[in-house]
Amino acid sequence: MPPIATHRPTVPASRRPPAPGGGGVPGGEGRLVRALERAAPALLGYLVVRLFGLLVLARWAHIQERGIWPTLATTWDSNWYLGIADHGYQRELGTALDSNNLAFFPLYPALVKAVAAVTPGTRASVALVIAAVASLVAAWGIFAVGDRLHGQRAGTVLAVLWGAYPVAVVQWMGYTESLFTALTAWSLYATLNDRWTLAGSLAVLAGLTRPTGIALAAAVTVAGLLAYVRTRDRRALAGALLAPLGWCGYVAWVGQRVGRWDGYFAVQKLWRNQWDGGRSTLVQLRQHLAYDASPMLFLVLVSVVLVGSVGLYLLCLTDRQPLVLLVFTGVLLVIVLGSGGVYFPRARFLLPAFPLLLPIAVAVARARRPVALVVLGGAALSSAWLGAYALLVWTGPP
Repeated sequence: MPPIATHRPTVPASRRPPAPGGGGVPGGEGRLVRALERAAPALLGYLVVRLFGLLVLARWAHIQERGIWPTLATTWDSNWYLGIADHGYQRELGTALDSNNLAFFPLYPALVKAVAAVTPGTRASVALVIAAVASLVAAWGIFAVGDRLHGQRAGTVLAVLWGAYPVAVVQWMGYTESLFTALTAWSLYATLNDRWTLAGSLAVLAGLTRPTGIALAAAVTVAGLLAYVRTRDRRALAGALLAPLGWCGYVAWVGQRVGRWDGYFAVQKLWRNQWDGGRSTLVQLRQHLAYDASPMLFLVLVSVVLVGSVGLYLLCLTDRQPLVLLVFTGVLLVIVLGSGGVYFPRARFLLPAFPLLLPIAVAVARARRPVALVVLGGAALSSAWLGAYALLVWTGPP
């Protein structure tokens, strides 16, 4: 196996996009505009894919005489975040299963509450708007990473593929995946460009958004420490030390709130999320892919995504992806596959792992245009159908 690359990409400087932001220097606004213009095809492609998925969902919901707004805004985890925005967190651990809202991280409901306080509309509507806007920011960041490593066309394909993920429907729901992916993508991009303070700060915010924020914190910390050892750049050390503070801070706060040092992990236990080294995952995979005579389609989809993600990670290793990307996706896979908790949302848990799609994006970008259109069109069609199925036929959370 060839050696794994560090966080530095191999794209020549002439092909690298302008940094998306001026950093307070003259001409910063111009660079931002140029960066947005460069990302425009990716953002347009992403919007087309997601709007098509929304139209399919709306049509399917109309046939079933169901409203599309409540389906997107007030179901499953959306209700938990809205409840936190309305009433805050509970103060005791308790003993009831699947009922302690301390399992849900605070940044998204805090944003919903803050924005709703100064804008018209309900908090549920605000939650949807935040998710949709965050998805565009995420698509831009995903494009920026792909463009940085493999050029504009690969970055565009990468953003479109992320929008055509099998459960991409949650990107425009009242869920945290879009916000978390946006923070992750730009933190990884900042790391690739040695902007350590920005990378660490975004990792802090990601650590306040989802439990899997620890994967991003680990990636930025490892990359920053290695850069510090190599260059003695104190900014790299600062970014490395900063990155875990969001996740660790919330875990510590939960422990203080419920009066025990392992309070957060006790909360997760009440949600039946415990580490078992992957035993439960293997049992479920074998059941749904081999032994169940009539498996449920959504569970088969989740199983295929999990197996495919492992295969894509091996491709990422052989492709010598930058270390920061490999650490992030590797830790995220370990968390998702090693958990003994509920099985059905695990495809959604891997939605932020967009670097896994890089080998496909590069291959599609290098293919002839008709082949690329067939691949992307097929992905968009399947994502639209599967998204509607997940929300309107499948009886559990996506």
